[in-house]
Amino acid sequence: MTTSAPAEPTPFAREMRRRRALRRISQLELATLAGTTQRHLSFIESGRSTPGRAMVVRLAESLGLTLRERNSLLLSAGYAPLYAESAWDAETIGPAVEALRSILTGHLPYPAVVAGPRGELVLANAAFDVLTEGAAAHLLAPPVNVLRLALHPEGMGPRVVNLAAWGRHITESLRTRASAHPDPGLEALVEELDGYLPAAAPDPDPEADPDPEAQAEHLGFAVPLRLRTSAGELRLLTTLTSFSTAVDVTLAELHLEAFLPADAASAELLRRREDARAGTGLPH
Repeated sequence: MTTSAPAEPTPFAREMRRRRALRRISQLELATLAGTTQRHLSFIESGRSTPGRAMVVRLAESLGLTLRERNSLLLSAGYAPLYAESAWDAETIGPAVEALRSILTGHLPYPAVVAGPRGELVLANAAFDVLTEGAAAHLLAPPVNVLRLALHPEGMGPRVVNLAAWGRHITESLRTRASAHPDPGLEALVEELDGYLPAAAPDPDPEADPDPEAQAEHLGFAVPLRLRTSAGELRLLTTLTSFSTAVDVTLAELHLEAFLPADAASAELLRRREDARAGTGLPH
């Protein structure tokens, strides 16, 4: 009596197991989300069953993969990528690019930028110069990385009053993203950015009186950016917007970061800067 050797896991099967493990989802949970059975998913992950293209897409969606990761998963299963990756001058995404430009202009007098997944600057409005004030030329030479600019000792770093708290908020957010969507380039950037931050302060004694200066580092619901400028200190909140329904890799990987004043003094300072710009005839 002979027995057949177990099927050799395919590249797709290995990738499926890896992706599922990263998200700590059981086979039963993923099968339920994808509308299949645990048995079928087990066969797929062992290489005993070859899924159709539609099933690969459903599994990728259920895992919450990015469009780039979904294309990669399709390739590992032997299928062509589903999602296009357009160049910036492509007609297909022209309307979206123009919409982003309009949003940036409409956000004035407050700064706003559009950046790629690793902080690559794509677009910025005129108020962005409040963030680049005094930065070294090499940090402003294309391609500009807004994450590096924000924390670098020759960038915004020395002007950020609460660099430890605000900077760690940035790096922890990036680290969380990198853990869910592994990217060696992003992981290397996080390690670099961590090196620009001062050591974290020890946890305060829970029974001690609150430190007024420490309380000033946050608003109770968010960590503001406290930025020294030539015109005074700014306190800014940030919001992130993305194309959640994009079906183009280029657009899906972008996010718009808009800065908002956290107090009336900051709003007034930014309005005065914009009025001065308008008075000099500088471009908006």
